[in-house]
Amino acid sequence: MADSQKFAVAAHALAYLAHREAMTPEAAVSSVELAASIATHPVVIRRVTGMLAQAGLVATRAGARGGAWLTRPADAISLDEVLRAVDGGPHIGVTPLGATGCPVGQKIPSAVCSVIRAADAAAAQRLSTITVADLLSSGAPVS
Repeated sequence: MADSQKFAVAAHALAYLAHREAMTPEAAVSSVELAASIATHPVVIRRVTGMLAQAGLVATRAGARGGAWLTRPADAISLDEVLRAVDGGPHIGVTPLGATGCPVGQKIPSAVCSVIRAADAAAAQRLSTITVADLLSSGAPVS
């Protein structure tokens, strides 16, 4: 699975668990069921739920009666937490080194780096205001 898909798969999986009210081991949702909702392979789901479990957002149980469930209510899980769990946080790119001796190549890397840091901070701040529960309502707030 491409890194760019992890966040979307994780957010979808968490929203589905919230929709199913999966808050206990008895209510666990299988990777097969989650995969059917997301239109992906169960192995992808197991990888992502493993990352979410490491972050403490879900708990999992292996086996025939296994699956995943939320460790806290959907309105207490912000999307910046989800992004950090599967991707380490927002990052829109890395700055190229630039060419020594070139007036542009020597200055642009630090300028671009500043822009990237500002964009990453803005993304993290915005995602911190949106919860998994918001995804299930009329959609996540966009303003």
